Parts: sequence; C-alpha cells; structure tokens
Amino acid sequence: MKKRLLFIVLTTAIAFSSRAQFTQLKDSVVQLYGIVMTADSLKGIPSVSVIVKGQNRGTMTNEQGVFSIVVLKGDKVEFTSIGYKPKLVEIPRNLDGNQQSVIQLMVNDTAYLPVTIIRPRPTKEQFERDFVNTVIPADALEIARRNNDAATRRALMQGLPRDGRESANYALAQGAKKYYYAGQTPPIGLLNPLAWADFINAWKRGDFKNK
Repeated sequence: MKKRLLFIVLTTAIAFSSRAQFTQLKDSVVQLYGIVMTADSLKGIPSVSVIVKGQNRGTMTNEQGVFSIVVLKGDKVEFTSIGYKPKLVEIPRNLDGNQQSVIQLMVNDTAYLPVTIIRPRPTKEQFERDFVNTVIPADALEIARRNNDAATRRALMQGLPRDGRESANYALAQGAKKYYYAGQTPPIGLLNPLAWADFINAWKRGDFKNK
C-alpha cells in the first residue's frame, strides 16, 4: 500500500514538473516576423539571412523582404546580406505575449576596391620587344655560374681569410724555409726569373688593381 502511494505521488510530481516546464517553454517561444528594408529608399531587400546567433538555424527574406521565424526570448537574431552592414536584434526576455514584429533597416556597406587600369592589347611588335627586354631574376644556378667566373674566384680568394689548414701549411713552410737557410744568407727574389714570371702574370691578370 505504501509503495503504491509513493508511486502515485512520484507520478503526480513528475506530471506537474513536466507541465510546468512545458508551460515555461511555451511562454518563452516567440513568433518573430517583419520586413527588412533599405535605410535610404525603404525598399524591401530580398534574400537577407536571418540567423539565430549561436544556434545554427534561421531563414531568409522573400522577394519583398518579408520574413518569419520562431525564436526564444533572449535570443539574438542577426541580419546579414552582401553589400549591407550586418544588424543584430535581441529579443527582450520580459516580452509580453508570444509575438514580436520588427522593421529592420539596413545601411549600404561601401567597399573600396584597388584601382584597375585597363590597357589595350599590345601589338605583335610590342610583345616581341617586351619579351626580349624582360629582365628575369637570376636563380640559384645562374648565381652559382657567375660566382665560378675566373675573375670572381680570384677576387673571392683575395678577400677570404685562410682557413686552419692553409694557416698551418703556411706556418710549416715558413718554419722549414727558416731552418733550411739557417746559418746562411737566403736567396733574393729579385734575381729569380720564376718569381719575375709570376709577377708579370699577376700584373696582367690585374691582381694589383685597387678593388
């Protein structure tokens, strides 16, 4: 008997709770309808998107700019259309009744595009002239080819410092030369014909020109 009475009480409580929630939901539902027009000429704007923000549902205006959609109190409705600034309307939470009409005016959104210069099609002679005189930037292969030029290599060799191996070989050669001529007068390079030949070749190459 007690279990049956408890079951009846719970069933009644659930029924009252569901009815209260349904009544509350019913009171929150609002039928929003109206028209969207231009602010300057008061003409209806077709195909305006009417979206309930954050709920991924909405509708669009017809050819006369008229729309109708079901929303809830407190929802935010956004009006968007290409060429017009978007508008946001919030449904009052303390709205009396379940219907709301709105006349939404939209302002033109001016977009400034970059200048476009239209020129006539070039003649065959102009195309050939411009094609031949077009400066193509050097790629990695062309830069490597230029750096392998003989004059460029000589300039790079003179400007680059010795690495560790070259410095060590030079120091060892100077030490060997010093010990080789220890106790005697080293030869003078002015009297060496091979040294003069190297000097003349270097002069012809331009090794002594100011960089």
